[in-house]
Amino acid sequence: MKPCIIPARGGSKGIPRKNLKEINGRPLIEWTLAQAINSSKLDNIFVSTNDSEIARVSSKMGAEVINRPDSISGSDDTSESALLHSLKEIKDIYQRDIEFVIFLQATSPLRLSGDIDKAINLFETSGADSLFSSSVMEDLTVWNKGSDWESVNFDYKNRQTRQNSNTQYIENGSIYIFKPEILFNNKNRLGGKIESYIMKQWQVHEIDSFDDLELVEHYMKKYL
Repeated sequence: MKPCIIPARGGSKGIPRKNLKEINGRPLIEWTLAQAINSSKLDNIFVSTNDSEIARVSSKMGAEVINRPDSISGSDDTSESALLHSLKEIKDIYQRDIEFVIFLQATSPLRLSGDIDKAINLFETSGADSLFSSSVMEDLTVWNKGSDWESVNFDYKNRQTRQNSNTQYIENGSIYIFKPEILFNNKNRLGGKIESYIMKQWQVHEIDSFDDLELVEHYMKKYL
């Protein structure tokens, strides 16, 4: 069994009811659901939510709903807590072995047609235990502020040209794949042999603010 899990709680600090915000004419959650439905490699699609309206929209799209307890639905609760709960529910219901899990974030919906299937192909052929999607980090020089400013992904004392610098990647939050034992043993979506499925640079954008909504809507109109 190769289930797809989409965690989508009702609350959000940055954008109230974010997963139901309309973007290009449909609720945000519907974009990820439609992309999962169009995949040829997923068995069942599950939405883990504590919200009745998200559950209604998801069921109407054909997904199976897992009722996420309020105890793991707060702003400080991790996606891992929802994934662990969902996997236990799926195993109890279906009594089938789970080969690997595809975890999609509804707030990172900039997936081209075929991205999910290509990521699954890479996972299967590479012998990976877990996978995350990423985008190339173009000309971003990152600093950390502790007691002093510290350059993180470059040496400010020895700056290199872009052509001579190592290629660096940003985890874009769109697609994760992992074997269930990785999650159960590590309480983390990533572990063991890690692979990355590389996406376009514009696909790096996630929705955390109202400005992000407008930006993602722009890229959807342009590319999707």
